[in-house]
Formats: sequence, structure tokens, C-alpha cells
Amino acid sequence: MSYEKRLTVARKATSLTAHLCDKVQKVLVQSDTHSNSEKSPGAAADYGRASERIEEFADHSTLATADGDINRGIHEMKLAENLANLVKESSHMDERRPKSRMELKRSLELRIKKRVKEQYINGKFRNLMAKVISNPETLRDAYDCIRLNSNINTAFNDDNTSFDSIAKELGCGSFDVNANTFSISKKGAREEVLVLPNINLRVIQEAIRIVLEVVYKPDFSKISHGYRSGRGHSTALKYISKEISNPDWWFTLLINKKLDACILGKLITVMEDKVEDPSLYAMIQSMFNANVLNLEFGGFPKGHGLPQEGVLSSILMNIYLNQFDYEFYRLSMKYEALSPSLHSDQKSQSKLRSWFRRRLKGNDLGCAGEESFSIRVHSCRFMDEIFFSVAGSKDAALDFKSEVLNYLQKSLHLDVDDQAELLSCQMLHGIRFLGTLVRRNVRESPATRAVHKLKEKVALFGLQKEEAWNAGTVSIGKKWLGHGLKKVKESEIKHLADCRSVLSKISHFRKSGMETDHWYKHLLKIWMEDVNAKAAESEDAILSKYVAEPALPQELRNSFYEFQRQVKTYVSSETTSTLSLLPSAASSTESVIITEIIAPVNAIKKRLLRYGLTTSDGYPRTSSLLILQDNDQIIDWFSGIVRRWLRWYAECDNFNEVKLLISNIVRKSCIRTLAAKYRVHETEIEKRFDTELSRIPSTQEIEQEMVNETSDAQSYDNDEALTYGISYSGLCLLSLARMVSESRPCNCFVNGCMAPAPSVYTLHVMERQKFPGWNTGFSSCIHPSLNRRRLGLCKQHLKDLYLGHISLQSINFGLSMEA
Repeated sequence: MSYEKRLTVARKATSLTAHLCDKVQKVLVQSDTHSNSEKSPGAAADYGRASERIEEFADHSTLATADGDINRGIHEMKLAENLANLVKESSHMDERRPKSRMELKRSLELRIKKRVKEQYINGKFRNLMAKVISNPETLRDAYDCIRLNSNINTAFNDDNTSFDSIAKELGCGSFDVNANTFSISKKGAREEVLVLPNINLRVIQEAIRIVLEVVYKPDFSKISHGYRSGRGHSTALKYISKEISNPDWWFTLLINKKLDACILGKLITVMEDKVEDPSLYAMIQSMFNANVLNLEFGGFPKGHGLPQEGVLSSILMNIYLNQFDYEFYRLSMKYEALSPSLHSDQKSQSKLRSWFRRRLKGNDLGCAGEESFSIRVHSCRFMDEIFFSVAGSKDAALDFKSEVLNYLQKSLHLDVDDQAELLSCQMLHGIRFLGTLVRRNVRESPATRAVHKLKEKVALFGLQKEEAWNAGTVSIGKKWLGHGLKKVKESEIKHLADCRSVLSKISHFRKSGMETDHWYKHLLKIWMEDVNAKAAESEDAILSKYVAEPALPQELRNSFYEFQRQVKTYVSSETTSTLSLLPSAASSTESVIITEIIAPVNAIKKRLLRYGLTTSDGYPRTSSLLILQDNDQIIDWFSGIVRRWLRWYAECDNFNEVKLLISNIVRKSCIRTLAAKYRVHETEIEKRFDTELSRIPSTQEIEQEMVNETSDAQSYDNDEALTYGISYSGLCLLSLARMVSESRPCNCFVNGCMAPAPSVYTLHVMERQKFPGWNTGFSSCIHPSLNRRRLGLCKQHLKDLYLGHISLQSINFGLSMEA
């Protein structure tokens, strides 16, 4: 423990001790008053000694010795009760640090949770609508949760909404759902209507969502992920890569079904096992009849905070598919423990399964040889996207898949793609899940990696020496060439009197009228024909191999070529033969097969092109829809892209490649957008906006942020369910283009925000793509009725929307106008 932490603990212990002394003294005074001084003065003396002992041991953060003196001096005082009150009081002592948005939201949900638990009677939750949801305090807390999602300070009261009247209508059953909805339609050949709740119905939906989460959170299985506290996108990928061992086959199932009366009826039947409240089910039924529930299995990738997903979609989907989770446990028990005919050749890694199988078979001696073989099945569900893996034979995997399909189709009434292919885990192309590629790969042992690293170093060292040798010989050859040309030119000045000189011997090659340089080139041509230099790669190779090297000492040449030969022999040698030379390498040479999570780099490049950030050749380009906005807004838009994408792909094994791709392209695209706005060169933009561009994080900054977040990783995971529609809301699903409007001023369209909106923005739908598709960290679909809708946003919430602090669910589209 560091010095600062020890100091903090000591200060808290001292503060608690002081409060304890004050509390004891107050109790003693009250006790003396009621007993009319019946107690002997020895009690006060004992209390004085106890106080001194407490103060003496306060610096050591212990109250053990002082407790004995207190108990001897005060026999009738309930010390445990008073200490419990002191703990409550101490929790309110350090209120100087402002609470974060998630801490505030958690405290609000905990208040609703207490009201819900009070309604647990005889094994069921009863009268939740009358006692909890229709409570004005619950509605106020739910509204504050909505405002926290919208990044609004809840300290400022908003009296525009009358929660007492809403609670009264809910209590007497007169709340009209249809009157509290609004529709947005798309004009065209194919009219599509999106029904959304107004603020009153949105508050009720949020209250129902929190209540249902309190009821069903303990009942959810461990294989389900998505919109659960501590179980999101990252935990699903971690489970597949870390927990699933040695699968032979895997497949994913694609569910496609819109909520209908049959599914809703079965959902209510399932909920009745834990909740007995007809008025709650009547409210859910009325929202379904008003088409405002917006629940669709497999309709769109979940997790982006789009309005069409609905507030209740996540919790209702998890409740409904929780039946499948328990059916999977039953099937896993059947295949792993009860089916003797479906055993594979893989040894079981669980002694519990073997013991359980022996117990069920009555320790049959005929089955003794089978207990070391079993099938292993795993599943991972992220909302309605389900991943399966089977360790065993292909026939067993096909039978398991058939039973899963049969249950989903006949028992849960879901439309499932029964053509989903059963893939071998040995195939290199892997399988798609949650927008990533899951595949099996071989991870080399530490000794093997060390040998390969040594080979790379030796090869690099040999290449460096070869380049230095070639550069030196070429330099010698060029000097020879220059020296020869100089001598030829000197022959023009001096007479060729010496007939024994080389120049005199080659003078007959010079023809009449030939210039000196021409004559020298003619001599070189004759020389190259003589040395057969046509096969040479370049002029430098001729000078190196035919001029410089023959002039070097033979010993030096032999030494260099022997070194290069040894390098090639070592690099081309087999790894096994090299490992055999290493001491004690046999124990660490075995390779391990691991599960890799690969981000779809090609799909990301296509999205960058589709959203206008790159050209068809992959180069960054200007985003024309952002040019008219302010500089800070443009930079925030690009900064939000980098931060969201890199956080989405943080668990992928090729994260470094994704970082380099996204950081370079997005930053360059931002610079070019600013350069197009001011019509200046890009280098000038980089100098002018050097400080502002630092808000777009580089790869090193992202790595440092992730390292700093590891200490608080658990709290971040636990807040995933509370940050509904925020964590993974993809930025590139829209582009807001500021437009000139002469209309009257309006307030911000974000729920609960009363700030004026200085500008009106147009929402651009970037893409429509139904599931299944590559989920690349930003939404692949947005309802077409929202295209070209005008939104009034204050500067703060425009920044929050760009950076991902709020999502489209925070915007009240009932106030929007069609362009």
C-alpha cells in the first residue's frame, strides 16, 4: 500500500474514532439523565479511560483494545447499533468530490431497487405497477436517469413534467398510451412509419425497464451478454477467446422475427412466473398495440442507441431468450453427461462430469471405459446473436444443432435460418460473431518464438553487412570510373609520346572526329562486351562485381562470402533442428492452439469509403457535410470516431493494425476537411490547428488511456448496462450539417435540456443494411423516416453527440421538422 493510501486510511480511522467518542459521550449523558445519576462515578472514569485508549490507538487504525474498556464502562449501550449508525454517517462525510454520471445513475436505480424488493411476497413480486412504477418518486428517479443519459445536470429541477398526474393516471389505469406517442413516416413508394414515445411515456418505459432489470437480473444465465451489468460486447469476446477450449465445430444462428401477439403472449406467460401484476402486463400490451414497443429479433445490430430499438427492447429480449439459456443447460447436460452414444475421441477435462456420469449410470462396469470421453458444448449469446461450439464428432454437432433449431422454432416461435453452416474450427477463414472474425490459430512456444526472433536478427545482420559491402565496392568502382575519365582527358593535353602506355595502346580505338567522352564510352562498351556484363542487374552491380571486387584481396572476398553462406544456411535451417541445439528446450517447444478475435479490416475500409472518409483508392478525403460547421465541432466529430472505434476493437488480436488504419485516415481526413474550409495547404492547417488537432488521439495516447483504465476496468464493465445506448453508439451512422434557417429560435431537442439551440441541423442517414452484416463499431442501420430531419441542438449536446457521450435516444424527435 502506498504512503498516500495509508495516510488516507489513518485519517478516516481518526475521524471515525472522534465520531465514536462523541457518540459514546452523548449516549452516556442521555443514560445518566434517565437513570437520575444511579450509576456510580466509576462508569465515567471507565469511559474516560476508554476515550484515552481510543485516542491512543487512533493513529494505528484499530479500535480493538478500546472496545473492551467501552464494554466494561457501558453495559447497557448497544455498541454495534451505534457503530452501524457511525458507518452511515461516515458515508456522508466525504461529499467534496462530485459524483460521476454513472454514480448518480446507480444511486437512483438503487432507490428504485429498494422499492421493488419491498414487493417480494410469497416468492413473487406483486403490485409493481401500483406500488412502484406509479409512485411519483419512481417516475422522478426514472426521469433523472433519462436526463443523466442525456448528460444533463440533475441538480437543476425541471418542473415541466407533472409526475403526480402521471402517477395518478397509472394508478387508476386511465393512462392513454396512444395519446402519448408520435409517428414519423417516410414518404415514397414504400412508406415506413416509426412510432416513438413522448417524454411522459418514455419516463414510464424507463421506470419499467429498471424494475424488470431488478427482478430478472439474478435469474439471467452466465452465457448471456449485452445490456447486463458487467456483461457486454467485450466480455462476450473474452469468453469465447479465453474460456472455450479445443472446439472441433462451431456455428452461429441468425434469428429474424418481429414481435407479434404469439411471442408477446408467451413472454407475458414467462414473466408471470416471477411477477404477478395484471396492470403491468396490460401496460406492456397497450404499448404493443400502439406499435411503440419496437422489439425485433435480428432486425438490426443491437447496441447503438438508435430510436427504433426502444427502451424496453433489451430487457424484454433477454427475458424471452433466457428460456433458451436454460434449455441450453439442459442440452449440455444431455450431451455431456447422459448420452453414451455421442462420445467423441476427446478426453474430458472435467472430473465432475465423469463423476456425475458414473452416478447416473449406477457405476456400471460396462461404461467404465467411456467415462474418459465426452462431448463438450459451449454457447455465448449477445442479445439475439448466438454462438455455439462443439468438441466432438460432426454427427454429434449436427444433432445438437438440430435440437437447438427445433427449440427456437417450435417452443420460442422464432424464425431461424436453418441453413446456417456447421464449420470446422480448423478452417482458416473462421466464423463471424459480433462483427469480428473468430478463428483458431497456432501460437508458437516461447522457445520457438525465440528461435524465429534470433533468425530474423541474424538475417537482418547479414543483410546489413551485404548492403555495406555492395555500397563500398560501388564507391570503389565509381572512383575507378572517374579516374579513368580523368586520364583520358589528360591525354588530350599531353602527347602520346610513350608508346608503352595503356593510352597509347588503346588510341587506335579512337576514330577521327570522336569527342573524348564519346571515346571513353566506346572503350567501356568494348570492355563490357569482353566481361560479358549483359546479365548484370544494374550499372552499380557491374562496377561492384567486375571492377572493385577483382581488385580486392582474395582473403577478404573469401571471408565475406563465407559469412553470407553461413547466414543463409542458418536462416534456411529447420526450426526443430535449431531447437535441438538449445539447452532444456524440449519442455517448452510444444505449440498451443488459441482462439483469435480478428477485426474485419477490409470491412472497415469499405465503411470508411461508404461514409465519405476515403476515396475509392483508400486515401483520406474531405468530408463535405462538415465544412460549414465550426472548427471545434469538426474536430470533435473526427475525435469521436477514433475513440469509439478503438474502444470497440480493443479486444481484437489485430488491434495494432486497426489503430494504425483508423488514426492515420481519420486524422488526415480531418486536416483535409479544415484545409478545404479555409482553402489553404494542409501543412498550414496542421500548424494553425496544432493544439486543437491534439484532441484527436494518436495510437500512443489511446494505449496510455487503456492502461490507465485497467485499474478501473471492473467499474467500467459494471456500468455497461447503466449506460444504455451510450457506450457503443456508432458515430458514423449520421452526419449533422448546419443549415441557415430564418425560423424562430427553439430549445435543444435533447430530453430534459432547456438551453436554447442556436443552430438547426439536418440528420443524414448514411446507410441502410439489415442484419446479418459486419458490425464494425458504428451502426449499420438507422430508420429511413429520420432521414433529413431537422434537429435543434445546443453546442454542448452537439459536442456530446459527436463524442459519444449521448446517443440518438436522448433526442426528442417529436420536435423535429422534415426538411
